[in-house]
Amino acid sequence: MTTSQDDPAFLNGSLMRHVTVMSFTGSIGLMAMFAVDFIDMIFISMLGNEALAAAVGYASTVLFFTNSINIGLSIAAGSLVSRSLGAKAPVEAREYATSVAVFGVITGLIVPSIAMPLLPQILGLLGAQGATAELATTYLWIIMPTMSFMSVATVSMAILRAHGDARRSMSATLFGAIANAILDPILIFGLDLGLEGAAIASVIARLLMFFLAVMPVVRRYNGFAKPAPTTISRDFRAVSAIAGPAVMTNVATPVGAAIVMREMSKYGTEAIAGMAIVGRLTPIAFSVIFALSGAIGPIVGQNFGAGRMDRVREAFRAGAIFTALYVILAAIILLLVRQPVADLFNAEGLTRSIIYLFCGPLALTYFFNGVTFVANASFNNLGKPGYSAWINWGKNTLGTLPFVLVGSLWFGAEGVLIGQAAGGIIFAVIAVIMAVRLMNSDEISTKPTPFQSQRRLHLLINRGRW
Repeated sequence: MTTSQDDPAFLNGSLMRHVTVMSFTGSIGLMAMFAVDFIDMIFISMLGNEALAAAVGYASTVLFFTNSINIGLSIAAGSLVSRSLGAKAPVEAREYATSVAVFGVITGLIVPSIAMPLLPQILGLLGAQGATAELATTYLWIIMPTMSFMSVATVSMAILRAHGDARRSMSATLFGAIANAILDPILIFGLDLGLEGAAIASVIARLLMFFLAVMPVVRRYNGFAKPAPTTISRDFRAVSAIAGPAVMTNVATPVGAAIVMREMSKYGTEAIAGMAIVGRLTPIAFSVIFALSGAIGPIVGQNFGAGRMDRVREAFRAGAIFTALYVILAAIILLLVRQPVADLFNAEGLTRSIIYLFCGPLALTYFFNGVTFVANASFNNLGKPGYSAWINWGKNTLGTLPFVLVGSLWFGAEGVLIGQAAGGIIFAVIAVIMAVRLMNSDEISTKPTPFQSQRRLHLLINRGRW
């Protein structure tokens, strides 16, 4: 699905169709990428060292943090670009895209420079010790220096989605995942590099994704303006007003994951290995829901930019219905395949119990994660990114720590995951109530012309209301 700047893709047609096409198209690339992570875990399990699987689990929690920053920046890019396109302001769209990409490069240089020397302490806070911590550190030292490339790639894919081009956005992740899958066995087993081989394969895949995401933005959409210090400094407030809360929103997720990981580490390597496997299964099973959060943002953004609040509300409803239908289907499939999945990893004892729990009733609770994604995407594109930050931080602190501790006390290792899900349900309900009230509020329910919408966007930014 592609469009021109004169005819934004999402202002006409069935919103359920837009949500479905964008989500499934986006999920193909995500699923391929997550499938490679899953295959990585299989290969690493074949090396016969349980500490390797645990090391990947700890490293993934750290990488989750860096990826969350990149996703936050991509949310700013998608939001600003889609609204500018909806308001028929292509020059502003290009300038915003460039500014966010530059901020991504800068962030991608600063964060690894600070974090890499502190990895032993960071991993120690997560509960990693001894050989497991050393293996995780080695893995991260190879991957983290590529954060700038991954940041620009993620931002570029958001820009493509803002133009309605989910196919090319998908292709970047799809071919990156294919390259990773090809290189994994060669480097891990063929060159006998083990865990380091898996990390090197990921680095090469990231560089390929960077190239495949940036090229169509430049060549097909002329989506970047020439970088200029005056433009970048001018856009700093607008970009940071969305990117700041969006980054904070996404950084909250690894904080919650770290809380869960630390509590789970009390139950030993078997529990951590089970968590690592579930961590690979989750994005494969629910890649469509992950893609939904990126798919619905441009739909809301373009219609908000054009002053079509009726279609904004309809898009929200379509996203919630789509989430419910997909989660039910995914939960049924997971229940049917949980035994062969556990056998694939030779999982026994606590590791197997955790896999069975996730592939059982716990999968249904992912509906609440999905509607939270839809609500947060709506907040980000309706000018209230701070709401997303409050919801995610609430969910991953107040909605995680006490529930995880109580769950652990009552049900052991399995209770850690049960408690995490229970807290998520409460904050999903809060998010939906806030989103509905926002969409029906007088502040944004007026229907300006595209020019008025763009003018209001700049006024709100300059008044500090974003």
